[in-house]
Amino acid sequence: MLRLTIAGLLLLGTSTLIWADEAVVLTPAAAPAPHINGPRVYGCRPDRPLLYRIPATGTRPIAFAAEGLPDGLKLDAATGIITGSIAQRGEYPVTLRARNDLGADSRTWKIVCGDTLALTPPMGWNSWYIHYGHVTDQHMRTAADQMIASGMADYGYQYVNIDDCWGNAPKHGKFIRDPQRVGPSRDAEGNILPNHFFPDMKAMTDYIHGKGLKAGIYTSPGPLTCGGYTGSYEHEAQDARQFAAWGFDFLKYDWCSYGSVSGGTTLDKQQKPFRLMWGELQKLDRDIVFNLCQYGKGEVWKWGGEMGNCWRTTRDLGGTKVTNLPGFYVIGFMNAEHWENARPGGWNDPDYILIGWVDDSGQMGESRQTTLTPDEQYAFMSMWCLMAAPLIFSGDMAKLDPFTLNVLCNHEVIDVDQDVLGRQARIVRKTDREFILAKDLEDGSKAVGLFNLAADAAPIAMKWSDFDLTGKQRIRDLWRQKDLGTEDGTYKVTIPAHGVLLLRMWPDGVKKP
Repeated sequence: MLRLTIAGLLLLGTSTLIWADEAVVLTPAAAPAPHINGPRVYGCRPDRPLLYRIPATGTRPIAFAAEGLPDGLKLDAATGIITGSIAQRGEYPVTLRARNDLGADSRTWKIVCGDTLALTPPMGWNSWYIHYGHVTDQHMRTAADQMIASGMADYGYQYVNIDDCWGNAPKHGKFIRDPQRVGPSRDAEGNILPNHFFPDMKAMTDYIHGKGLKAGIYTSPGPLTCGGYTGSYEHEAQDARQFAAWGFDFLKYDWCSYGSVSGGTTLDKQQKPFRLMWGELQKLDRDIVFNLCQYGKGEVWKWGGEMGNCWRTTRDLGGTKVTNLPGFYVIGFMNAEHWENARPGGWNDPDYILIGWVDDSGQMGESRQTTLTPDEQYAFMSMWCLMAAPLIFSGDMAKLDPFTLNVLCNHEVIDVDQDVLGRQARIVRKTDREFILAKDLEDGSKAVGLFNLAADAAPIAMKWSDFDLTGKQRIRDLWRQKDLGTEDGTYKVTIPAHGVLLLRMWPDGVKKP
């Protein structure tokens, strides 16, 4: 039997794989020649500002070009940042190009100017699981800086989102220990007020936008946020206009204290605050992606798309009690059940990606390196991408390390999440020891995740009939970006404890994109 170890990969025979539970970087390094990444479709509304930084790896400087940009848009060839607005509704096919001294690349990109935003799941960063009640303007600027410097933006990450604790609070509390975060909720005209640590919201979003990135903000439909800060209750229209005036592009709307004023738990009352804010956002002269955060109440996956772009389907991932499996598996299983409800412009949201340096204990103390094993981290990212989930990292942007970036920044893995068909993977098999997801992709291929739920390495077998496939299939390992050959009818592989093998399969003879 062949036995060979390559960078943590143990080959046994021709189709059995085991890799050691070490922090082995599986994602190949980006080539020095340009490679354009990111979604192949982009949604916007007419006469609203459009901002898009072309995601591309490669040695800088890179010269960018865009063929077919509609009237009203312009490209900065040195930065790859597209700005402007489109007056006419329609679909606009664009060819993006990138060139440096070492090579060139191109990518098709379609702008859909209509009524729907978030045609692919949002990608970015959120402050909550690292900064909690200590968040500041400087943290947000640092996150934007690091999104560029780390290369995350070159793979399509674009939102820099502040969570709770940016406003004033009426009194001290669990998240409000600094007197400089306590103060009046609103000014004489009723405008919501940031606290001392956010002296100029517009200047902050301008800074983020200057890098070609987008900015997100947080509030609650209730009188107070979860952290005890001012919410938007009875000021929905005014706050929506204020968020737009400040320049925000994303709004997380967290149920929090709304239960105290909802008047009941009927479906209509659970929907009411989100429907109200959604209506106000449609009136704005700015595109704002709307994230419903109400923890799966009222089977939100069935109606969230009527009044939002993504919706939390479960409780918080951070603090989820770990039993025999890490918390992301527990949350992921629940979210995976709703695969039929995801579509372009409307996504099931199982919470943030919690790897790297993060405080996911629920205790809001000091950050620590994740306790997830390397194999579990690969499984985490694989599952989120197969589920077409928003890819929102919530670790410390100032402590990004090569292994964390290898998990977050594999363009073939991200392509599964950002596929324009907009399908969420269906559950093929779930037992106490294994979990298999399969996702249909636009080019006719399938992405397949084989997850080992056991506490030790174990074999997982799949049959083509499980996936409605026939004939020979070419198989590619997406984490290693490596072809594994052609198989016919069945495939068997040994996978490490709590780990994954993420595959993409094409009928033999069909050209890969």
